[in-house]
Amino acid sequence: MSPNSDPTPWWRGLYFLVIAYLILGFTWWAVLLYNKNRDAFQAKTELLRLRMEADGTYQNEELFQRTAAFLILKNKYRHQVTMIYGESAVFVLTLLVSVMLLNRGYQKEMRAARQRRNFLLSITHELKSPLASIKLVLETMLKRQLPPEQVQYIGKRALRETERLHRLVNDLLLSAKLETAYQPFLEPVNLSLLVPEIVESIREKYPEAGLQLSIQGEITVWQGDRDGLYSVLLNLLENAVKYSDGKPEIEVAVQESNQLVRIEVADQGIGIADREKPRIFDKFYRVGNEDTRKTKGTGLGLFIVRQVLLAHGGRIAVSDNQPKGSVFVIELPNKPGH
Repeated sequence: MSPNSDPTPWWRGLYFLVIAYLILGFTWWAVLLYNKNRDAFQAKTELLRLRMEADGTYQNEELFQRTAAFLILKNKYRHQVTMIYGESAVFVLTLLVSVMLLNRGYQKEMRAARQRRNFLLSITHELKSPLASIKLVLETMLKRQLPPEQVQYIGKRALRETERLHRLVNDLLLSAKLETAYQPFLEPVNLSLLVPEIVESIREKYPEAGLQLSIQGEITVWQGDRDGLYSVLLNLLENAVKYSDGKPEIEVAVQESNQLVRIEVADQGIGIADREKPRIFDKFYRVGNEDTRKTKGTGLGLFIVRQVLLAHGGRIAVSDNQPKGSVFVIELPNKPGH
């Protein structure tokens, strides 16, 4: 079964069958009630006519339909017909709105269930992969007498996998805090030093990536959570690398204006479809089809990015880059440190 498929499709068929039965059943009762009301009106009209004939007051049909008794009877009939139409319309409208809300809730729950299931699959892989690599490195070092240069090489590989595992655990813990009691730890942060540090760490991790950094003007010391902003920029840059075809080309620009710090991350990657842009910051959501996706990840990165920025009173927006790729723009209120 595909991870994106509905695990219980027969419920949908039963759901719509019940709705169709309710609509048909109500339509039948509405028609029946209308016919009964019409038959009752005709019967009362005939009874009134017979009484007037017995009293000798009935002259002809035209005068009969102008009598006060007939007009009262006719007004009551019209009022009852109006009530039938009105109540039918209210019932049908209520039913349709209920169906729409239930279907929307059902779709939302199914999307959430798929995202949770995909997250469990992704997190299992993300945890097993570095653990297996570290285990292999340790077993190799214990069972074989390796030259120092090989020990250093596989030792660095183990350290990279350990860092990857550490980063994953930190993301999981941070995502949990963001939904409950995350409070940014405010401290003076020199963005002119922090941003180049993050860019350099990406260069070391992905030597094939081409990164260009531009810091425009003098950036004052920013007051905020250094670790939180570090995680934000690291997630954006790693996403730019992962979702690029061929050699990643990434531009990072930092500038300050109108009491706002603006950080822009632009890539030449595969881009993001317009229909997916509103959802990319949702927890566990990942761009593309789960069946054909090749990039690793848990769907937590952009969720963490937005939540950390919101906690600082900032915001993030995404747009298309030219000729291809995406541009993420961060705007943070500038609170100079002391």
